[in-house]
Amino acid sequence: MRLLHILALAGASLTLPSVSAQTYPDRPVTLIVAFAPGGTSSIVGRSVAQYMSDEIHQPIVVDHRPGAGGAIGTVAVARSAPDGYTMGLATVSTHVINPACNPNLSYDPVKDFRPIVMLARSAKMIAVHPSFPATNFEEFKEEIKKNPGKYSYATSGVCALGHLLGEQYQALTGSKLVHVPYRGAGPALNDVLGGQVPILMDNLPAILPSIKAGKLRPIILSWDERMADLPDVPTFAEVGLQAMNQAAWHGLVAPAGTPDDVIRTLNQAAVKVLKNPKLAETIRGAGAEPAGNTSEQFGDEIRTDFENMKQLVKTQNIQIE
Repeated sequence: MRLLHILALAGASLTLPSVSAQTYPDRPVTLIVAFAPGGTSSIVGRSVAQYMSDEIHQPIVVDHRPGAGGAIGTVAVARSAPDGYTMGLATVSTHVINPACNPNLSYDPVKDFRPIVMLARSAKMIAVHPSFPATNFEEFKEEIKKNPGKYSYATSGVCALGHLLGEQYQALTGSKLVHVPYRGAGPALNDVLGGQVPILMDNLPAILPSIKAGKLRPIILSWDERMADLPDVPTFAEVGLQAMNQAAWHGLVAPAGTPDDVIRTLNQAAVKVLKNPKLAETIRGAGAEPAGNTSEQFGDEIRTDFENMKQLVKTQNIQIE
């Protein structure tokens, strides 16, 4: 009888949800954003956290930990307890570009994290000062091609998103540009607006206001199709540069070892709130587009982008100074 009783209890336990699924979350969750307040990462992270808090019935507290190109905050996420109470805002910088450029970082973008969901996508862009002698991509391409090494392009730093975009462009078109790295997107933008550097390569959200004001001329961008706000600007795919047509992104990750049911709970909450028109409006106001996918799909995106960027860094012999 005792054996039968034990077997009956064991069988019953198989039908019960896991303890974490029953109780998670039962206290506030922290979202670490590895960049300073005010930028696109902060806007996306804070707005999503606000809506997700209502969905999971617990506060999501945003903790900004900027520094080292996002490495400080990202390491903090990787070293956190894998219990679902710490998430990180992952970006192309933290999980693709930085680790591809610097293999000595103290985290692995794939092995040390569990992807939760992609929150938003944004275009990458090449833009020029209005004095540049090209009004469209074909003219830009020809001008660069016939004047190797004459033109420089500004970015927010060595191994920043814009730098890798410039290296990719040169590798695919066989052209030659001079890279001018700055300490941040603001100084790079200011010098292009001032005419000191003719070309800017960056995330669209950072430069869209200057384009709308007529202070920058958009040349080409990475997106699935032409944007309604920029109908005359082609995508990289249109001109045969498909490899450059990958958008930048923001997403949520958790430390490696976080349970499946926790990942599932957070994913479902995020996907649901991303469909909220008010949240979508906030994200679009920051120059991005709401996403929302499965954990597996987001993981595939991270791995693919990381491998492609590692190959580009190797091919172009890019090194952090």
